[in-house]
Amino acid sequence: MSEQTVSTTSRTGTNNLLRRDVRFLGNILGEVLVHQGGRELLDIVEGIREQSKALRADFVPEQFQQFKDTITSLNPEIRHQVIRAFAIYFQLVNIAEQNHRIRRKRDYEVMAGEEVQRGSIESAIKDLKERGIAIEAVREILKDISLELIMTAHPTEATRRVVLDIHKRIAEDVMELDNPTLTFREREKLKDKLLNEVLILWQTDELRDRKPTVIDEVRNGLYYFDETLFDVLPSVYEELEHCLNKYYPDENWHVPDYLRFGSWIGGDRDGNPSVTAKVTWETLVLHRQLAIRKYEEQLHELMELLSFSTNLVEVTDELNESIQRDREHVELKCVELWRNTKEPYRVKLGFMLEKLANISNESLKGSPMRYNHPGEFREDILIIDRSLRYHYADYVSETYLAKLVRQVELFGFHLMTLDVRQHSQEHENAMAEILAKMHIVEDYAALSEEEKTGLLAKLLMDPRPLTSGHLDYSESTRECLDVFQTVYSAQQEFGTGCISSYLISMTEAASDMLEVMVLAKEVGLFRQEVDGTVSCTLQSVPLFETVDDLHAAPGIMKQLFELPVYRKATEARGNMHEIMLGYSDSNKDGGVVTANWELRVALNDITATGDEYGVKLKFFHGRGGALGRGGMPLNRSILAQPPHTIGGGIKITEQGEVLSSRYSMQGIAYRSLEQATWALITAARLAKTPQEELAVDAQWEEIARSISETALEKYQDLIFRDPDFLVFFKESTPLPEVGELNIGSRPSKRKNSDRFEDLRAIPWVFAWTQSRYLLPAWYAAGTALQQYVGGDAAKLETLREMYAGFPFFRSLIDNLQMALAKADLHISKEYAGMITDGTIRDRIFSQIEQEYKLTSGMILSITGQEEILDNVPVIQESIRLRNPYVDPLSYLQVQLLTELRALRAKDEDDQELLREVLLTINGIAAGLRNTG
Repeated sequence: MSEQTVSTTSRTGTNNLLRRDVRFLGNILGEVLVHQGGRELLDIVEGIREQSKALRADFVPEQFQQFKDTITSLNPEIRHQVIRAFAIYFQLVNIAEQNHRIRRKRDYEVMAGEEVQRGSIESAIKDLKERGIAIEAVREILKDISLELIMTAHPTEATRRVVLDIHKRIAEDVMELDNPTLTFREREKLKDKLLNEVLILWQTDELRDRKPTVIDEVRNGLYYFDETLFDVLPSVYEELEHCLNKYYPDENWHVPDYLRFGSWIGGDRDGNPSVTAKVTWETLVLHRQLAIRKYEEQLHELMELLSFSTNLVEVTDELNESIQRDREHVELKCVELWRNTKEPYRVKLGFMLEKLANISNESLKGSPMRYNHPGEFREDILIIDRSLRYHYADYVSETYLAKLVRQVELFGFHLMTLDVRQHSQEHENAMAEILAKMHIVEDYAALSEEEKTGLLAKLLMDPRPLTSGHLDYSESTRECLDVFQTVYSAQQEFGTGCISSYLISMTEAASDMLEVMVLAKEVGLFRQEVDGTVSCTLQSVPLFETVDDLHAAPGIMKQLFELPVYRKATEARGNMHEIMLGYSDSNKDGGVVTANWELRVALNDITATGDEYGVKLKFFHGRGGALGRGGMPLNRSILAQPPHTIGGGIKITEQGEVLSSRYSMQGIAYRSLEQATWALITAARLAKTPQEELAVDAQWEEIARSISETALEKYQDLIFRDPDFLVFFKESTPLPEVGELNIGSRPSKRKNSDRFEDLRAIPWVFAWTQSRYLLPAWYAAGTALQQYVGGDAAKLETLREMYAGFPFFRSLIDNLQMALAKADLHISKEYAGMITDGTIRDRIFSQIEQEYKLTSGMILSITGQEEILDNVPVIQESIRLRNPYVDPLSYLQVQLLTELRALRAKDEDDQELLREVLLTINGIAAGLRNTG
């Protein structure tokens, strides 16, 4: 059976099951609505849904007015319940769709037999084998690939943790419906259980009553490690080694650690004064506590399993000697000694549990009473492993011990690396104060860039300190210094792997990087020894965000690599340098077309600079979940990079709703990481065999550049040069109210300012998504494409060829399609109706509407499709089915915003009205997914 046949057959059958689940959950919600609000509530909800559905099928102005009249006539009590009914329906649909992804993979594997699924780890290794890639080259590929996925606390996840827990229980119960062995009675009990869960969901407040603290956000991030990642990551490695052994059996494979998770949560202090040095330390403690707890759970499980008796088997002398050493040095206080000495594994595990429990005991540091390094813990596991194999219990070893060994290698005792991030201006301010107090330079900020870099390079080579405990510093400078001291102390306590990157937001010059290095030198994170050798355990990482910064990036890196002291620091870190590229601010600054083009150019130019100086570059891609912030599936985001730019590894941010959609369920987490591994190996192969890359016509690059220039002009004409644009944006979107949603600890603006430049990219995208414009994800593309074509059929044909043969251009066009499909300007027009100045409203909205139609038309001309998203019918259908349920929430939101703003204009307020607005924001976020 061919892969296509399997795929088609499987899709047809499982789609019926998805519809079954959606219908089943919808019926349960209906029962809950009747139970809670009577038949009248269900009839109202169903009536609104039917009207919305009819309007989507055939828009009739009279019916549309009737639909709006129905919505505006709802009394507040019923209206509140209607909003929640539609919002919860989307939560249930999202659960059903997530379950369906797991079901599809399982069904494929059942039906395909020996067929290998596309995008799987096995397909990547099989492809290497079939291409004749030698085992030495495979080893090189595995040695070079690296992917770090970085969790951030960016406030785009509108769902509370308690609600996520309910979702998880519902998902598990719905999955159980597929169990063919269920009896009729068991199925009825399962339905009753689901009815209870949906009832609990209905009576659980989906809104937070306060903003989360940073530590709340840390715990939310750790939830995914606790629930899925601690177990799923080793499974991905196990599958890769299994496939390598299958296709390259002559090697005893142990794959290097190529796939890891990290975090910004508790380390990202850019614009968030709540992230203090103390909070960063507390974050690292929580990381370690979870890692140790997970290891303790594993050891307790092993204690149950490893009941081998020396009455029946002979264990190694190494194990016996190890137990004897533990008896002499480890006093058992946290666990009881296993009394049956004939079961040596259980005795050994008891001592291991004690040593784990003692890790946080400072008084035992350096003693054999505790593990002082993950390597000691790993060695104890391997002692057990070797002994099990000695008496031929290798099945047990490979099933249980191998996974634990991999977990220790991946997570150590620090669980994951925490990045620190701060705005470049904070470092300049601190440096200016420090240098002034030491009378080195009175006004550091007034120096030219050349003078700054010269001074900072000189200070780096000077072993004398710049700070003194006898001097008083401002609160901000003291906090800045405390952060570096905390990083140093953390590396001593948790290992250098706990924090190794210091990211600098808005890096605009080489001095921004050197300032951080000088501050690191003050606490011993950078040292130059007497013999000239350099030790550097914290790397300055530039974050290039705006279009101008992207242009300047290659020159900045070249300037740094020319400095002898900087080259020594880079060499001390293995001639590897991390560089972060910001997708959100570059998009906000230049629009989607220009941002994508400039990021591609920057990637290539910075890579060339690294090559010139023999430095491998690890690019950190700051993607958001939304299309307007570089969001796309993980495997596509890896393959979107030019293959020659991934040699030093890749880092990618995983944030907000992306975390819950990808990592809340083990099956989906596994599939996402499996596809990422496939993409990594594929990209690495292309990088090593560049002749296999699609040759990109130089003319195509020039065309893309000219399209980008036109798009930038068009975008900035509206966003930056139209004096009325900010009024239009603020009044026709729920931007002011989004800030009241309590979904993040960080303010929505970097400063207490109404300037567009100070607005963060996340609320910018979130607000446009809520109002159904999705403007940042498509605006200006149509004008740029049309201006290039200019009515010339030959040029249109060139764009079609670029779509077929230029991966960058194809990815851009397909992302534009996704944005256009999710946008709905008919509904956006209702939001525009909230603008008080009708002249501003009509002028700017007609401009946006015209651009939307133009962009849609150009996309269809280039792709040859009849409708937007014909190329991805599954997503096209999902959007089509969701729209009739999202639409009522959008119209309700417009009505509620209008009422709330009218009250606030009179210095009055209504908390219940605000609450309803926030509920619609949650509901629309659930309905549209990728919100910010």
